[in-house]
Amino acid sequence: AVLPGAASKAPLREAFGTWKNGKFALIALFGLVAGQAVVWYSGQFYALFFLQNVIKVDSFTSNVMVAWSLILGTGGFLFFGSLSDKIGRKPIILAGCLIAALTYKFVFPLLTETANPALHAAQQTVVTVTAAPGDCSFQFNPVGTAKFTSSCDIAKSTLARSSVNYTSVQDPAATTAQVKIGETVIPSYDVSKLTGDAAKATPAAFTKAVNDALTAAGYPLVADKNTTVIRAAHFFDIFSGQKIAVVLILTYLIILVTMVYAPIAAMLVELFPTRIRYSGLSLPYHIGNGWFGGLMPATAFAISAQTGNVYGGLWYPIIIAGATVVIGALLVPGGTHKKNIFADDAK
Repeated sequence: AVLPGAASKAPLREAFGTWKNGKFALIALFGLVAGQAVVWYSGQFYALFFLQNVIKVDSFTSNVMVAWSLILGTGGFLFFGSLSDKIGRKPIILAGCLIAALTYKFVFPLLTETANPALHAAQQTVVTVTAAPGDCSFQFNPVGTAKFTSSCDIAKSTLARSSVNYTSVQDPAATTAQVKIGETVIPSYDVSKLTGDAAKATPAAFTKAVNDALTAAGYPLVADKNTTVIRAAHFFDIFSGQKIAVVLILTYLIILVTMVYAPIAAMLVELFPTRIRYSGLSLPYHIGNGWFGGLMPATAFAISAQTGNVYGGLWYPIIIAGATVVIGALLVPGGTHKKNIFADDAK
C-alpha cells in the first residue's frame, strides 16, 4: 500500500514536467514499448491482416489458423513472465525485438509460400510500373479518407491489392503511367482527367486488362479456382501438412509476442515511483501501442505500394524493433526485477 501522503497531488506535472521522471517516460517509449508494440501487432493483428489481404486466405480459415496459434503460443506468457522474475524483464523484451527484427523478412515470405504456393510462384513474374517522377504518392491512408488519383497511384494500388511484386521505373517523358506484366503493357489512367462515361468505363477496362495479364502470369485471382491455398472446413480441420506448417509459423510469431508482452507491465511499473506510477507508464504504453502498433497496417501498405514489394511494409516493424533494441540496451536500466517498487515511498 502507498504510505500516507505519498500520492502526488499533481501527477502529470511531476511525471512529465521534470527531467528526472520525464526521461524515463521517453526511455520507456523508445527503448521498450515501441518495439513491444510492433512485435505484438505484427505477430497477432498484422499476421491475420496479412493472411486475409496479402496471401488471400479466406476469412474463416485465417481466423482458425490464428486461433490455433494463440492456443499453442499463449503458454509463452506464463513462461516468459516467470522467466523475467528470474533473469530480468529487459533481456527478454529486447531479445524478442531482436529476433523479430532479424527474422520477419524470412518468416512472412515463408508464410506466403506455405499458405498459398500459387501466389508465391506468381510473384516471381517480372512486373514494372513506369511513370514520371512526382506522379507517384506515398499512399499512407490510416483513416481511409485520402484519395490517390494519379495514373501511377492507380497502377500501384491496383497491383498492391492483388499482392503483386513490381519494380518502379522513372521516365521523365511519361505522361501516363504504364504497367508491364510479362510482355503485356497496359496504360493506366488519371482519375481527375476522366469525365462522363469514361469515368466508369476506363477504370473497368484497366482493371480487367491488369487482371487478365496477372491471370496469364499465374496469379490465382479467382479464389475458388486456387487449389493450392489453405482452406479449413471447420475449427479442427488443421491436420494436414500444409495447415500444420502454417499454424507453426504463426505460433512462432505468437511466441515472439509473448516474449515482449509478458514482462512489459512489470517493467513499466518498476521504472516509476508509486506516487506517479500510472501517470508515468500510461503515456509510453498507450502512445507506443496506439501509434507505433496501431498504425502498422496502414504504414505497411503504404511502404509496400511505394516499394513495389508486398513484404516491403515489414521494414516498419523491423526498423522500430531494431531501434528499440539499441535504445533499450543503452538507456533502459537493468535488474529492475530485484527492485523494491515501494522503496521511494518513504522518501
